[in-house]
Amino acid sequence: MTGRMFASPMFLGFDHLEQMLERAAKTSSDGYPPYNIEQTGPTGLRISLAVAGFTMDDLQITQEDNQLVIRGRQTDDSQGRVFLHRGIAARQFQRAFVLAEGIEVKGAWLDNGLLHIDLARPQPEAKVKTIRISKGTNGAGRVVEGEPDV
Repeated sequence: MTGRMFASPMFLGFDHLEQMLERAAKTSSDGYPPYNIEQTGPTGLRISLAVAGFTMDDLQITQEDNQLVIRGRQTDDSQGRVFLHRGIAARQFQRAFVLAEGIEVKGAWLDNGLLHIDLARPQPEAKVKTIRISKGTNGAGRVVEGEPDV
């Protein structure tokens, strides 16, 4: 075995999962900004990030493939101000979350220094398909969807 997580022949078509896990491992791990993830209902999720001092213009949320990326960049408004102590840094950040297939971003809002992002996870549908075994020599089965047997 090569050390790859999904190298087994039993995992067909899961290479995209391995890529998602690698991408998640590369995301920032410095803990800034802190965040919560909560379940808001049977299919609802909410990510809340503590972004005190950031305005809506300082924040950007994008969905890049199956990755939700939140970026923050504050403008430096300290010109003409004399700080005796500066403990609130105007630092930029990028925080990324890997989304499962089908998760939709429903909306985002800024409230009291918290950026909230609502997500919805689709309800799985039970699908059963019958695979017909053909008598031909090519060995190719077909998915039967309302076709009469030949």
